[in-house]
Amino acid sequence: MDHIDELARALAHLPGIGPRQGKRFVYHLLAAPAVERTKLAELITGLGEKVRQCPDCLRFYTETSAHRACRYCSDTTRDATLLMLVEKDQDLAAIERAGTYRGRYFVLGGTLTLSGKGAIRERELAATIEKRLADDLREVVLALGATSEGEHTADHVRGLLAPYRARITISALGRGLATGSELEYSDAETLRAALSNRKEA
Repeated sequence: MDHIDELARALAHLPGIGPRQGKRFVYHLLAAPAVERTKLAELITGLGEKVRQCPDCLRFYTETSAHRACRYCSDTTRDATLLMLVEKDQDLAAIERAGTYRGRYFVLGGTLTLSGKGAIRERELAATIEKRLADDLREVVLALGATSEGEHTADHVRGLLAPYRARITISALGRGLATGSELEYSDAETLRAALSNRKEA
């Protein structure tokens, strides 16, 4: 098999990348200095060696200390009464850049579609809710994109959290996010407005 075509096909499996873009990346790498290709290969290999998944929020992070959890989950100054549910790691990063939220997180790992596709970490979410309730959890914030998948996932999560309604408030991001927008691409001011205007869901 042609190595150029094989690598192009492998790159085309990445989100938002098609066969044509995959091949463009390959030719760009061929034209780049060998040291750049070596560095890229080392970084990809290092994903499995230096990056771990937080056992509490399930985000991926580079291990830099002896803490068993990531810096957000091991930070004792964060508000344990708040738990924000986000679709993916990039959404968590966007919320942190906004600089308003100081509670805990849980990464759902995806969304659900109306056609029944997709999956979220349901069992892990249930275990996290039980654990956080012992730490005085009072509010779960549904911070999902203003898309059909995000709304469908939020509805599903509300059903999962129904048994806890007597003990916690379930809220959703308020006005500020335009319909069809994803958290990952929202600016800090928009996210701050959505957080400050969150409402019970």
